[in-house]
Formats: sequence, structure tokens, C-alpha cells
Amino acid sequence: MRLSDFDYELPDDLIAQEPLPYRDASRLMVIHRAQHHIEHKRFRDIVDYLDNGDLLVLNETKVLPVRLLGHKKGTGGRVEVLLLHPAGDDCWECLVRPGRRLRPGAIVVFGPGLEGEVIDYTESGGRIVRFRYEGSFEELLARMGQVPLPPYIKKPLQDRERYQTVYARKTGSAAAPTAGMHFTEDLIASLKSKGVQTATLTLHIGLDTFRPVKVEDITKHKMHKEYYEISEQTSELINKAKRDKRRVIAVGTTTTRCLEAAAGCDGFVRPGSGWTDLFIYPGYRFKIIDALLTNFHLPRSTLLMMVSAFASRDLIMHAYHVAVKEKYRFFSFGDAMLII
Repeated sequence: MRLSDFDYELPDDLIAQEPLPYRDASRLMVIHRAQHHIEHKRFRDIVDYLDNGDLLVLNETKVLPVRLLGHKKGTGGRVEVLLLHPAGDDCWECLVRPGRRLRPGAIVVFGPGLEGEVIDYTESGGRIVRFRYEGSFEELLARMGQVPLPPYIKKPLQDRERYQTVYARKTGSAAAPTAGMHFTEDLIASLKSKGVQTATLTLHIGLDTFRPVKVEDITKHKMHKEYYEISEQTSELINKAKRDKRRVIAVGTTTTRCLEAAAGCDGFVRPGSGWTDLFIYPGYRFKIIDALLTNFHLPRSTLLMMVSAFASRDLIMHAYHVAVKEKYRFFSFGDAMLII
């Protein structure tokens, strides 16, 4: 398939620049795959579409404030460092700016008790940085770091917690699993009282998720790797639901990627941890998920390709055309889509 098959026109004013005051007040487009039918609801109406026995799977990753501003030791030149992935021994794979100032041996001072030394280059043009710090690295990041919002969001975020889900537990992501940001604790409680079960897993999202696809033949695109963990308890809940022929509903493309990466040929999930570079595009046969909750994604993106694989490209591109016409809010702080 071609990259241009996943393009659409989006007016700039439909790109949500901030979250709504209430998480569950966003709009919800409901797509019925079999009937090719679209409904327009509010997110809190999701309760009407989930049934007793359904299993809702959530990605409990938590966004780290991984954008650090500092100065180069010795010259005082201002630099920016974005942490991508831990590389062991207090080292991280990072993106740096300006790159010409940060060659191996350079030391960056971020604030009292935190500095980093550039150790090496990465294959993609980034840097390996070893951090030296006093106390807890996570606490220093929370104090000195900034949340690296996606490049299409130009407005400063007033409340950092609005770029987290209410169930975020395990720190490690550079970006949020945005489909889950619509849930409130009360809404989750309402679903549970209806008999909807929940299970959690972790997939840490890297900034590579925002990098564009650059090849016209999408089968030649090289997918980035992301770290995931699935517990024994979660795999048992999912596999029991599959055996009982109950629906497994993925909250977000990250949850979908994790579940499908951990799926065996027998259609059951294997517990454990690892890195996945699974690229899902039309033609892929899903092994685990029966329904998908997601946001509206960028044109020509791997996330749009994944959603098109689940509901057919023609149906999804039609739905996006309708969403633009109906003035849905797009991307991270935008509205949601439930595909059943």
C-alpha cells in the first residue's frame, strides 16, 4: 500500500491545543464495522457500548518530564536534551539540540545535583548521555524536566497531570497513551459496576511515535522499538476472556501493539517483557483485540495505518472525512473513536 492512501486534509483549527475542562466531555465517534454505521456521542456514553463480561485493557505507562534544558559546561551555551530510552548504567539514548555543541566528552549542567556527559553517538544521530546526580533521578526529572508535548501542540500546558491518564502508574513514556486520557475514575467505576472487567499492561511510548513515515511503499517503513510488560495476571485475564468468547477491548493503539506483539500463533497472550517493533497496517490479521478505543491520528501516520487495518482503510478514511465535516477535535487532546 502507498503512503498517500492514508492522507487527508485537516484544517489547523481542528487540532486541539488543550484538553477540555472535563475528561469525559469529549465527543465519541462510534464505528460499527459490520454495518459500516457511524454514531456521534459523548465519551461518557461509552458505558452504553460496553457489556457485562467485556475486558477493557489499559496501558498504565506514565509520562516522564523528559525535556531537560541546561547549559554546556565551560562555554555556557544553552542546550536541550530529550530522553528517549534508558540504556543502562544511568545512560539514556537522547535527542540533543543544537547537536554541533554536544560531541562525546561534552558535559551539560541542568541544575543543582544533575548533569550529563555525552558518551557516544547513536545510529539515528542522537546521543548516549550518562547522567550524574544526587538523590533520586526520577524526582530530579519531576522537578527540572518538562513534558515534551507533541510538535502540533503550540499552547503551553497549564496542568501537567492532564497529559496523563488517571490510572498512570509506571513511569517511562515520553508521550501519553492519549486514548485513555478521556477516562475519569468515576467513569471507570461505572463500567466496573456494569460488570466490565479491566486489566493493565505497560508499553512505554517513545518520541519516535511522532516521526513521519518517509517512504511511499509503507511496507518498507522501519518501525521504532518500544518496551512493554505484560504480567501473568493480565495474560490470564485476557486468555480467559478469549476462551470464554468475551470481547477484549484495547484502550489505544499502544495497548493494541503490546497485545498483538505478545500474542502467540494460538491466539493467546504470553506474559513477559521485551521490545517490540511490530508494524500493523492493512492486511494484518488481529489475534487478540475485538474492539478498539482510539483518538484521531495524524495523516500518513503508522497509527492511522493500524486503525485502518482494524476497520478497513475505506471505512476509516470515510470516518475521518465525516469527523472533519462535523468538526471533531483531533490528535492528543482531541476527541475519541470507538471501533466495535
